[in-house]
Amino acid sequence: MSSGYRLPGMPGAVAVALPDGVFAAYAPIGAPRTPEGPAGDTGRGLPRWRVTERVAARRLLTALVGAVAPAGTGHLSVGSRAGGQPYLPGRPDLEVSLAHSGAVVAAAVHTRGGAVGVDVQEPYPVGDALVRRCCPQDAATLLRHDRPTRDTTVAQVWTVQESCAKATGHGLGLRPWRIPVGADQEHGCWRHLRWRTLPPTGGTPWSCAWEPIDDRKGATP
Repeated sequence: MSSGYRLPGMPGAVAVALPDGVFAAYAPIGAPRTPEGPAGDTGRGLPRWRVTERVAARRLLTALVGAVAPAGTGHLSVGSRAGGQPYLPGRPDLEVSLAHSGAVVAAAVHTRGGAVGVDVQEPYPVGDALVRRCCPQDAATLLRHDRPTRDTTVAQVWTVQESCAKATGHGLGLRPWRIPVGADQEHGCWRHLRWRTLPPTGGTPWSCAWEPIDDRKGATP
């Protein structure tokens, strides 16, 4: 994984390059808008705070695609599949994912057409039951930690679990808390996916999961 680098036109945004042609980016919602945002980002009928998150995430995606796969990004349109998974109608060669939590958003793009999922989660006070649900193997240890450490660790584990679930196209319907992730684990595999935790920016955990690509055979089974 490359170290983080800045996205042109978006001060405050950080992008990282992952294996298999995957790129992920993170930004505070307050980061300046990109010159042109994607079509279809008005969020009609949603609360204002939700619209703000939606627009910020899609504008970050526009900046990321423009930086790593710029062909035809002048009028980038973001659609939603039946299960809610985002996609780019005008760029069938790419797969994308979006996430938001509190004051931050994240985006990911698989430039080689494999499945991809990204998630970001601001830590918040979690109860004992949630610790045991998301981190069953490490729950006894985590419950002895101080509250900030416990909350941040659970948030990090959850971003991995949700990223994997998003990459399958099922999201919460997959019951992502059942995906095994160690409290200190920074990378791993689940089913046909690879995943990695990413360097936290401003203390907010985020992670990305993606489908590995074999140069000779296409997507790895």
